[in-house]
Amino acid sequence: MGPKKVQAFTLSEMLVVLLLTIIVVGLAFSILGLVQKQMFGIQENYEHKTAGNLLRQALWVDFNSHSQIMLSEKTGSIQLSNEMGGMYYSFYEDYIVRDLDTIYTDFKLGKLYFEGDEVFEGSIDALELSTDGEKENNKRIFVYKKNAAADFMN
Repeated sequence: MGPKKVQAFTLSEMLVVLLLTIIVVGLAFSILGLVQKQMFGIQENYEHKTAGNLLRQALWVDFNSHSQIMLSEKTGSIQLSNEMGGMYYSFYEDYIVRDLDTIYTDFKLGKLYFEGDEVFEGSIDALELSTDGEKENNKRIFVYKKNAAADFMN
């Protein structure tokens, strides 16, 4: 009897398996890259919306808890005051400073109102913030407060 033949795969069969494995692994990495891009996009969108919601909430609380709101045209800031103290908002290119807090956002100070009329300095009771996006992507925040009788006694 001659030498016993060992059962094994041929070289061509091994190359086919190796080629199929490379294709499957390449597709898996491509899909992983797409999923990661999507997750980063979702995370960025969430952070952007969170900053906008934080700003809107802070403005509503501050506007309705302070009796006097003044706009300084010189500094471009808004000072809010009541019997307990005060705070200010300063508006910059990429962020808004609220007392000691910095809110990174692309909202810009728009129109300011007092009793329904647009004003450029002095007392205000409403303001509008907006982003500089295309018409369909432009976001707006409109905040107002109800005036009390004491606001008119000057």
